[in-house]
Amino acid sequence: MNLPRLVVAAPHSGAGKTTLSLVLAAAFQEGGRTVQPYKVGPDYLDPTHLTHLTGRAARNLDGYFLEGPELLEVFRRGARGADLALVEGVMGLFDGQDPRGRVGSTAQVAKLLRAPVVLCLDASAMAGSIAALVRGFRDHDPEVWLGGVVANRVGSARHAALLEEALLPLGVPFLGYLPSEPDLSLPERHLGLYRADEARLEKAALLRAAQNLNLERLLALAQSALPLPTLPHRLPAPAEPPRVRLGVAQDAAFSFYYPENLELLTGYGAELVPFSPLEDADLPPGLGGLYLGGGYPELFARELSENWRMRAALRRFPGPIYAECGGLMYLSEALLTEEGRFEMVGLVPGASRMLGRLVLGYREVEALANSPLAKRGWRAKGHEFHYSAREVIPPAAWRLVAGGGLEGYATGSVLSSYVHLYFPSQPRLAEHFVQEALA
Repeated sequence: MNLPRLVVAAPHSGAGKTTLSLVLAAAFQEGGRTVQPYKVGPDYLDPTHLTHLTGRAARNLDGYFLEGPELLEVFRRGARGADLALVEGVMGLFDGQDPRGRVGSTAQVAKLLRAPVVLCLDASAMAGSIAALVRGFRDHDPEVWLGGVVANRVGSARHAALLEEALLPLGVPFLGYLPSEPDLSLPERHLGLYRADEARLEKAALLRAAQNLNLERLLALAQSALPLPTLPHRLPAPAEPPRVRLGVAQDAAFSFYYPENLELLTGYGAELVPFSPLEDADLPPGLGGLYLGGGYPELFARELSENWRMRAALRRFPGPIYAECGGLMYLSEALLTEEGRFEMVGLVPGASRMLGRLVLGYREVEALANSPLAKRGWRAKGHEFHYSAREVIPPAAWRLVAGGGLEGYATGSVLSSYVHLYFPSQPRLAEHFVQEALA
């Protein structure tokens, strides 16, 4: 496989990776190319902007969740029908699970993909110092292919010329710049960017910004990516016809799902049926199971609580229910926010309370008992990303492999946890969930 591809990286978060990725995607699409977007790391929000712009589901590429062969297979499956791949990095280029950035970093993914890296720098308060910064990133890991630099938040054409001149002695190509303009800024809130259906950059603004990039050189760089090896992998390629209807909570309060999770469920025979805990008075008919992902239930606590018909329908539902993070908060007895206490579904004992600090990190978990998603002893990988907390009330769902703590709640037909699981890390999860829904 030799699909043209670029990895967009930066020295740190907030430098403009998402904006540059969107500008490049818009420009290449305008040139008649089909762009497949990807996002490094366990991110649900940035991918919505790439998905909306390209019309293709942005895939997550995470070197903690997957070994190299499996990550390359996820890349290949996403790339079908595309003629250029654009990979937005995570945090800084060498930031990952470990201090050296060997696992879970943009650098790891760039090396696995044999792809050139475009380094996006926030140059708003920088001139000649850009050379020292780029030299460090160029030399830190010789196996990372630094293909060029794009400066972001540049004040003027003169400012851009100074930056380009400073880089000349290094031999690292200056591939253009993005101006410091309000219409290139994406709004944020406590969990990151607003979703694309709430706030997004206009394509006209992206195309105007692209006029300051050397698109021909960027395309040539993408086309110089080395061929990818074909390696044996452990990911199944199930393609069973629909055997059971599986309800998936999808609305403004619940929207955090990995495309690969949903595809594995579909491949094992699930027909995914969306429903809205915010708007619907009842569940869709004929469902065998329910999947409630993460999102922003705290922003809609009053509306979720007032929809007592849906809460009652969930309490009556006889099939297996899997809920993660926001779904866990909704299934709890109550959700406590600054506005007060709001009654929730009540299938999970205890209340969730909003905090002023972020809980963030990768997790590997081991099932403590049989549940709708796993059998006792099964292990899987995922991550936590939330500003709420809930006391762990027995019976717990998981044992955290690192540290041995307990997480989640599992009993009967309900499994709920703060951990967002990545099903391809343990494909049996999806298969087992479909089988339980059939039963």
